[in-house]
Amino acid sequence: MEAKTCNESRVVRTSRIFPNDVNNHNTLFGGKLMSDADMLASISATRHSRKECVTASTDSVDFLSPITPMDSVCFESFVTWTGTSSIEVFVKIIAENLKTGDRKIAATAFLTFVALDDNGKPTAVPKIIPETEEEKKLYETGHERAEKRKLHRKNSRELANYFTTKKPWE
Repeated sequence: MEAKTCNESRVVRTSRIFPNDVNNHNTLFGGKLMSDADMLASISATRHSRKECVTASTDSVDFLSPITPMDSVCFESFVTWTGTSSIEVFVKIIAENLKTGDRKIAATAFLTFVALDDNGKPTAVPKIIPETEEEKKLYETGHERAEKRKLHRKNSRELANYFTTKKPWE
């Protein structure tokens, strides 16, 4: 299986912020940003693997600066690290004030996907080749994030054993 560059998985989408996109603070709903990040990241993962992919985890979403109706919002996603069947995708969210042209990193996110074969089972994915300084930094730190994900997932499974599926009103 031939390795692929980060750029081959890159997805970029820019859109405006409209009144139905904002909360009572007149800033972009965090949930809207998270949904959009997942959608674009899934395209990056699928482009990289050319397989059906499912979201395994949203590893982090860091809201760094508010996004307002005076801004456009640009999502840029690309694959930064791969395991055997797992694909880590980084999403950078840039807000641009449409009147001044000022741009800022408004949020960042890491999501992990698993590639599936035609039977719905995890399948091997190509390795990644970083080219830019940004891609190289994210790739170099990818294994560490993967180890943290494994530990977090193990802890989540253990904690889930204490949860009930009983309806609260019964």
